[in-house]
Amino acid sequence: MEMLEQTTKIPHIQGVELVGTWDIRPDNVQEIRQALSDLGLQCVSIIPDLFADKIYWKGAYTSKDKAVRQRAIDDTRTVCDFARELDCKTINIWPGQDGYDYLLTADYALERDWECDAVRTLATEYPDLAFALEYKPKEPRTHSYMARMADTLLLALETGRDNVGVTMDVGHVFVAGEVAAESVVLARRAGNKLFHMHFNDNFGCWDDDMIVGSVHSVAYIELLFWLDRCGYNGWFSMDQYPYREDGAGAIGESIQWLVQFDDVQKRYKSEIEGLLSAGDPIETSRFLRGILL
Repeated sequence: MEMLEQTTKIPHIQGVELVGTWDIRPDNVQEIRQALSDLGLQCVSIIPDLFADKIYWKGAYTSKDKAVRQRAIDDTRTVCDFARELDCKTINIWPGQDGYDYLLTADYALERDWECDAVRTLATEYPDLAFALEYKPKEPRTHSYMARMADTLLLALETGRDNVGVTMDVGHVFVAGEVAAESVVLARRAGNKLFHMHFNDNFGCWDDDMIVGSVHSVAYIELLFWLDRCGYNGWFSMDQYPYREDGAGAIGESIQWLVQFDDVQKRYKSEIEGLLSAGDPIETSRFLRGILL
């Protein structure tokens, strides 16, 4: 409750994400619902804990143990029921343990089938909810099954369900070696499959969850330009672990940077369109130097 109250003091915030069953449990659903109502906040999405619970240490939807796979589906169902109670429309799925660490230890075909079947089952049972699959190339496993935009889009399309799409965590994009703006375009071309956004920053080698803009600037200007151009109308959500910073302060700084980056791309939209047409890196550099300095 203290964290929710702190949230209302950060400019621009209109909603929060919750983790089931860290933040929300069967015994406190109504309490959380009332608190959100009192504070004027929406529940933006709920993330089922398929990664920290020790039962999932060798996989959730892709565990070799059938009972564990069933538990992962049942735990997600519980979170879906929470979402309905809170008028939340998005289930953010990050099955961080679904992957592998060593060669010749994983049946890539079968385990990807299990992943797809689990998501398809849930999306079929809860057609009123959006299932946003969050990808990340590694950590906690050395290799994740949902590692990049393209393979996550493939999984979403293989479910055959319109309510399955992708969460793009910008920090995960940097670690994966992707260009964030291009990943947005891929999701658009796959059928408008970008359902949710997580924002943070890092140096490109690990998911450091730093303040937005602390490392990247041009990449963020380009990303926000393409989010607009592709018609993204979902939430901008902060996904950060400020271990040594003031939490509310770090989130607030990320939001302020996003607001300013977005203002830049909107103010210079026609100029950016011209740069894309010209394809001249020197002209692009001159433009960026002018607006940033």
